[in-house]
Formats: sequence, structure tokens, C-alpha cells
Amino acid sequence: MLDACAELVDEVGYDGLTTTLLAERAGVAIGSVYQFFPDKRAIVQALTLRSLEGYLERLSARLADEGIANWWDAVDAAIDEYIDMHRTVPGFRTLHFGDVVDIHLLDDERDNNDVIVSQLSGLLTERFGIDDPQRLQFVLAIAVEAADALIKLAFRRSIDGDAVVLGEAKALIKEYLHHRL
Repeated sequence: MLDACAELVDEVGYDGLTTTLLAERAGVAIGSVYQFFPDKRAIVQALTLRSLEGYLERLSARLADEGIANWWDAVDAAIDEYIDMHRTVPGFRTLHFGDVVDIHLLDDERDNNDVIVSQLSGLLTERFGIDDPQRLQFVLAIAVEAADALIKLAFRRSIDGDAVVLGEAKALIKEYLHHRL
């Protein structure tokens, strides 16, 4: 059902998504949809959580496999994975990490980007032993908001992401973090 949801969100958007369309696409009875999800928001929430888990798995694997030694290379990897998900993961270009539905889709207490910041901060602190996790979280919050806005701009300008905007986004974020960490 989540795969069908991802396809439909890309085709008709969140507003066009219905549980009836989802049931038809997934080839299940409408009752089966409601057995697992009370409404379309819950379906999209599950899809968004799957995307977050996938992003973190991809990033963790990349950090381990490539033997990244510096935090700025990890930032590059984080941005690259986010961009790649826009290009390759059904539903992600439309939903991102759920902000188009609800800024609290991932967590009732924190906004979606704060959840991302927390996860990235944990990865960077664990991997690179950054001494001031509170400072890191604050600085990453600024960087994530800026990167998110610029990456969305790049994908509004081009279906594959405007390469010039993406390059500028990476340069801006790395320069900002270089002076703040």
C-alpha cells in the first residue's frame, strides 16, 4: 500500500490522494486500507517515516562504506543522499519529509526538520565526536532549513534538480557550517 501511495502522490499530489484511489492502485479492498490506516494522513505519515528511515540507512551506509574522515564530507553525503532521493524515491519529491502535509507529521512535539536535525546531529556526533551537541543542533537547524529551501527551488526549476542551484546550495551550507562549527 505504501508503494501505491508513493506512486499516487507523485501523480495526483497529496490533495488528490484518496483512500479509494489507494485501494484501487494497491489492488486491495478499501476495508484493508482502513484496517491499517485510519485516513490518508496516516498513510502518508507511514510513507514519510519509511522515507526517513531509508534516508538514514542510505546516509549511514555511505558514511561507513566511503570511510569519510571529515564532517564536511559527511555533510556532502547528507546533501547528496537527499538530492538522490528526490530523483529516485517515488513520492519523496512530492512529500519530502512530510512538510507539505503537516510540519509535525514525523513527531507530534517537534517539526519535521527538527527531527531530521536531531538524527543528523546524532550521526555526526557519534562519527566525529563533536564536543558541543547543543551548538551542533542549532547550527544544523539553520543549515537544514536553508538546504531544504534551496533543494526545493532546484527541483522546481528542473525535474532533475537545477545543477547550478544544487551546487550553490552545497557551497553555501558547507561555508556556513565551516564558520560555525
